[in-house]
Amino acid sequence: MRENRLMDSRVLDFSHFHALSIPRRNHRFAPSIMASAAKKVLVPVANGTEPLEAVITIDVLRRAGADVTVASVEKQLRVDACHGVKIVADALISDCADSVFDLISLPVRMPGAATLKDCTTLERMVKKQAADDQPYAAICAAPAVALGSWGLLKGLKATCYPSFMEQLSSSASAVESRVQQDGKVVTTDKSWTWNGNGVMRSNHGDEYTFTELNQVKWTFDSSPQILVPIANGTEEMEAVIIIDVLRRAKAEVVVASVEDKLEILASRNVKLVADGGLGGAQAFANSQKLVNMLKKQRESNKFYGAICASPALVLEPHGLLKGKKATAFPAMCNKLSDQSEAEGRVIVDGNLVTSRGPGTTMEFSLVIAEKFFGRQKALELAKTMLFVHP
Repeated sequence: MRENRLMDSRVLDFSHFHALSIPRRNHRFAPSIMASAAKKVLVPVANGTEPLEAVITIDVLRRAGADVTVASVEKQLRVDACHGVKIVADALISDCADSVFDLISLPVRMPGAATLKDCTTLERMVKKQAADDQPYAAICAAPAVALGSWGLLKGLKATCYPSFMEQLSSSASAVESRVQQDGKVVTTDKSWTWNGNGVMRSNHGDEYTFTELNQVKWTFDSSPQILVPIANGTEEMEAVIIIDVLRRAKAEVVVASVEDKLEILASRNVKLVADGGLGGAQAFANSQKLVNMLKKQRESNKFYGAICASPALVLEPHGLLKGKKATAFPAMCNKLSDQSEAEGRVIVDGNLVTSRGPGTTMEFSLVIAEKFFGRQKALELAKTMLFVHP
C-alpha cells in the first residue's frame, strides 16, 4: 500500500548534494570557520515543538560555528514535533543538567511550550543561566508560557506570538516587536524574525512574489499527495519548511528516505525520521527509482519541483529541465543549460517549480500551496506564520 502511494505522489526533490557524502559522525557539527572555543548552545525540544523554529535555529547556529546540543525533555530522544515531523535529539535534558552553556534557546509553540514549562530540570538550568548573567532566549509562545511563568522576564521588555501577548503582559513589559533584546534576553514572535539566534527576517510586506511562465492549473482529486524524499546530507531547513508548510495547507505529505533506514543525518547533524522508504542506499542523484519517478511525473504532465542544488545536479542531467526555465543555488546555476531565469527566487514553469536555497524555501513552499489551494489560502498561511504582515 505505501509503495503505491509513494509512486503516485507528486514529487518534490531537494538537498545540497555536495553534502551527501558527509559521513555519519559521533561528534557534533564543527565547520572550519568555528573558533577553537565554540559557543555552546542548548536547544531543548519536546513533543509538540514547532519544527521550523527548532530546526532553523539549530541549522543557522551550527553554520555560524556554535556547538549546539539538541536536548529532549521527553523520556526518549525522539520527539514528535508538530505537523508530523520527527526529530531525534542529541541527548536527554537530564544528561545536560550539569553542563554550562553560553546560550539556552527555547524554540517552542504550544503544546510543546507547556511541556518545557513543566520540565523542572530545564527550569533550573534557565534560572541558573539568568543568575549567572548568561544569555537566554525564546520564540513564539515560549516567552509567555515558559520564561514568563518562571519569573525570568520581570522588568524586561519582551515579545512573543501575537495571541500570547496578553499572557506575556502579566510577566514582562510586552512590546509589539519582531525581535526584542533586553540585556542578555532575546525574544521574538516567530522563526522568520529570528535574527541574532536564527535565520530569516522576511523582506516581504503584505505579499510574497514569484515568477510564473506557461501558466497551467494544478489540479488534484481529493487532497494533493506530495512526496518529499530525504537522504543523509539533506538540507534540514529546506526539508522541514517544505513538510511543515504543506502539511499546514492540508496536503498529504509523505516523507520518504532513500537510505536503507528511516532515520537520516541531515547536513547540520539534525536527525530526522522519515515516514517510509524508497529503498536503496544511494543519494538522490544516483537513486534510479527516484529519477524514474521524476521522469514519470514529467511524462504524465504531473507536478514536480526541486530546490537548491537539485535543479542543477538532479533535474538537469536527466533531461528534466528540457524546455523549462529554472533556478538553483547560485553556485550551481552555471550547470543549468538555460540560465535566463536563474536569478529568480522561485520560478514556476508549467508543472515545474524550482527555487534557490534555504532562504527561499518558505516562498517555494507557499508557491506550491498557492498552486494547489489558491492565493488566498497561501496568504493565510503566510500571515499565520508571520512571514508576511498579519
